[in-house]
Amino acid sequence: MSEDPQVRQDLTERIHRRRAGVIAFLRTARPRRNLFTNISIIGSALAAAFTVGPAVGGSKFTEAVQNVFSLRDDSIVWRVLCLAAVLLSLAAALATNLANSHALSEQVSAAEATSAELDGLETALEFGTLPTDNAVELYRQYVAKVAFIDDAPLH
Repeated sequence: MSEDPQVRQDLTERIHRRRAGVIAFLRTARPRRNLFTNISIIGSALAAAFTVGPAVGGSKFTEAVQNVFSLRDDSIVWRVLCLAAVLLSLAAALATNLANSHALSEQVSAAEATSAELDGLETALEFGTLPTDNAVELYRQYVAKVAFIDDAPLH
């Protein structure tokens, strides 16, 4: 491949579009990944917290809660705590499985790494420190990791 300045410019533009697509993907995927992670962690922790009182305190715990809330029966305390623990455990399991089924963490990691690689490649092309054929080969290697992301549209 020749060192035609137009070819270098075209490759630089292609890198820029792909990187813009990766950044757009990260802008939506990171918050979704973080949300799923937080729901999973908080849901699991709260489910455990709702079961520890009755598990450790037994009937004394449920009677104390019954008196604090002026409930007529301590079985209501058990039922509410068990239902809350089940719902929180279910939310945590769903969040974990949704994140895993879409391989969201892996996709975010691949996109972050590829964004950095493309940034370096774009810089090397702009300053002329990398032959065009090597840059094309590196570009192919980098974008193969994020085949699930499209280029940003041309403006």
